[in-house]
Amino acid sequence: MPQLTTANARVIDPILSEVARGYQNPDFVGGKLFPRVPVTARGGRIITFGKEAFLQYANMERAPGQNTRRIQFGYAGAPYALRDYSLEGVVPTEIDQEAQAVPGIDLASRTVSGVQDIVALRLEIAQAALATTAANYAGSNKVTLAGAAQWSDFSGTSDPVSDVEAAKEAIRANTGKRPDKMIIGAAVFAKLKQHPKIVDRIKYTQREIATPELLAMLFGLKEVAVGDAVKASDDGTFSDVWGKFAVLAYTPTANLAAAGIPSYGYTYQLEGYPFTEEAYLDRNPKSWIYPVNDSVAPVIAGAESGYLISAAVA
Repeated sequence: MPQLTTANARVIDPILSEVARGYQNPDFVGGKLFPRVPVTARGGRIITFGKEAFLQYANMERAPGQNTRRIQFGYAGAPYALRDYSLEGVVPTEIDQEAQAVPGIDLASRTVSGVQDIVALRLEIAQAALATTAANYAGSNKVTLAGAAQWSDFSGTSDPVSDVEAAKEAIRANTGKRPDKMIIGAAVFAKLKQHPKIVDRIKYTQREIATPELLAMLFGLKEVAVGDAVKASDDGTFSDVWGKFAVLAYTPTANLAAAGIPSYGYTYQLEGYPFTEEAYLDRNPKSWIYPVNDSVAPVIAGAESGYLISAAVA
């Protein structure tokens, strides 16, 4: 089989870009709170949600010939700025030669997917940090559990269902919409599955253990997703990306033009990104290089559409 050349590297570049765009790690859930919205500029204004839909306007009634009262939904809020990220995957020519002798191995695609996984983890960490920062929420839309109120306390005092209902009502009171999804950390999910009040509620469903789908049904949500992603510090210490938090939000699948919808957040991403540059041969280490680029920024568009439960478990 012939070796990868500069000429055919240019041919596969669009294909590798599609690999980068289409790759999704199933452990990543940040996009459920911050769905991707393609934008054509690296900077702009966040389309935020106003209160226009709930106001009762005077003079809606009109006489013949009178002007009609006009309103506008949504407005341009705080500025956003995309940040550029680049990372290169390396395939030594010796390994490339050995791989081409084995049918079914595509080192180019595997390398791009591996790089994109790292780039996507960075975005997942950024989305989780944004969603779990208490300062991003008003006092009515957050709570910190402690002691017997934490869902890891099985003594009978803690009540996850009641806490979730309170969060749902807080969002509804501020937006007129009930949250449609909840993201929980892996440690939170581990305790919810064992919580006596959850176990008691599912005993009539003929299910032995609570699944995310079953929790969604119990909580009256469209989706409960578990953040299983982990990150490592420079010294190799691993920790959960979503920690011990639970985040509820109303984030409908809508495009940027849907002004007036009180969506919780977006991930603004430059149109056409991520993309893979033309692969090139670095002669000194005798390796093929696959650069992957992204330009992206998650933003909270309407904090009143979200609710943060901190320290959900001990």
